[in-house]
Amino acid sequence: MSEPRRAGRLDQPREPRGLRLPRIDQEAFGRWSEGIARNMGTAMFIVYMTLVIAIWFAWNTLAPASWRFDPYTFTFLTLVLSLQASYAAPLILLAQNRQADRDRVALEEDRRRATMQKADTEYLAREIAALRIAMGEVATRDFVRSELARLAEELDEANQRRQRLERRQPDRTPGRGGQPLDEPRDELDGDLPRDGRAEGPVRER
Repeated sequence: MSEPRRAGRLDQPREPRGLRLPRIDQEAFGRWSEGIARNMGTAMFIVYMTLVIAIWFAWNTLAPASWRFDPYTFTFLTLVLSLQASYAAPLILLAQNRQADRDRVALEEDRRRATMQKADTEYLAREIAALRIAMGEVATRDFVRSELARLAEELDEANQRRQRLERRQPDRTPGRGGQPLDEPRDELDGDLPRDGRAEGPVRER
């Protein structure tokens, strides 16, 4: 007995039927097409193509009739140029598509980097603002110098006032012709006799 026919399984891909075309390396074919498109877009290609067409015209016009392979109307030349144009256009489009893909990838990378740089810039701006706020509460070198200079001026003024007061006060040491140290002083820090008052006890008249 023959084995029963197996039903197709749904969990496995179906094998393609019909003619199998050879697989082509897309990357290699793309590089080859880009090379052709790049060479066709140069001035050297135009010069060489013009020379070939001129030689073609001269040979099929001036050569003996038996040697002419494409007589007047140049049908074969027209066919060759049409075939060249029919292949050149898809090759150029393929090269342009590959260049567009590279440009899109580069644009996405540039956009990603720009986004990262914007985020870094905003972060640095916030950090700088925080540092400025923190530095506003810290005494700077100029502030400390100004405060020290102000304190030095106040000390100099205090020393000058003390020296002026010491010069204005007489010698009150006992035994040197002065008054005792516990003698009362007037508002001008001078002695009572200087204000026109008599020394010693007041005499009754």
